[in-house]
Amino acid sequence: MSDTSSPYAIRAHDVSKVYPEKLSSFSIRKEGMAVVRGWLNRHTEEDTTTEQGPRGFTALQGISFDVEPGSSIAFVGRNGSGKTTLIRLLANIMRPTTGSIEVNGRYSALIGLGTGFIRDMTGRENIYLNAAIYGVPPHETEEIIDEIIAFADIGAFIDRPVDEYSSGMNARLGFSVAVHILPDIVMIDEALAVGDTAFKRKCNEKLDALLSENRTLVLVSHSDRDVLRLCDRAIWLHQGNMMLDGEVKHVLREYNQFMNPKTAAKPRPAKKQKPQPG
Repeated sequence: MSDTSSPYAIRAHDVSKVYPEKLSSFSIRKEGMAVVRGWLNRHTEEDTTTEQGPRGFTALQGISFDVEPGSSIAFVGRNGSGKTTLIRLLANIMRPTTGSIEVNGRYSALIGLGTGFIRDMTGRENIYLNAAIYGVPPHETEEIIDEIIAFADIGAFIDRPVDEYSSGMNARLGFSVAVHILPDIVMIDEALAVGDTAFKRKCNEKLDALLSENRTLVLVSHSDRDVLRLCDRAIWLHQGNMMLDGEVKHVLREYNQFMNPKTAAKPRPAKKQKPQPG
């Protein structure tokens, strides 16, 4: 999954994902445990899929792209287009059905509220657990835990079970852990949509700081404002196909034109590009 000699932060080659006919039921606890198993078993062939979908449903087909270190890329598209499936594949929460994915460097992923948290453990205990999942040993976590707690700003709840947290508190703590462990790559799925204005501003300032340090950002968002502000590139997905990969303003213009009933036309998947030598 990782190649330290590669000039790319992420490489995806001809990736497809087909959900099997028999899928387990969804729950936050199962989703969280899937994340834990996915990171702890990075070198196994276990598929940690817990997501529901139609039987034999093809969520992604033939997706290929490269991401250079220090760049910021957004996945855009309507609900059900394959965005969340793709970012979960990148985060090794699930395995692709076909194709290959290479992620180089330490990464953190904020995918779903409370994902990766053990519900009956306290927020403080979950900080150590999540940091360990990301590859940060306890003695390093000890050095940054005060910053993580201060940024999350959930008060005395930090020593209460996560099961008592609101969705906003889950998002605060999850985001704080993800951005304070100094990952090479940060993957975020709609987490910026949760929280009050002040917290969103604080999140954006932290992401700006990470990008200024040449870290890589992968963002899934329905907010044009967030995509335009944070990303320099976008990939438009539609029904599991890659429709367009390019500069943010151009991709958003084409996507929004398609979404406008007055100007919508039947989209055509982008032509596959020949893989670059790596």
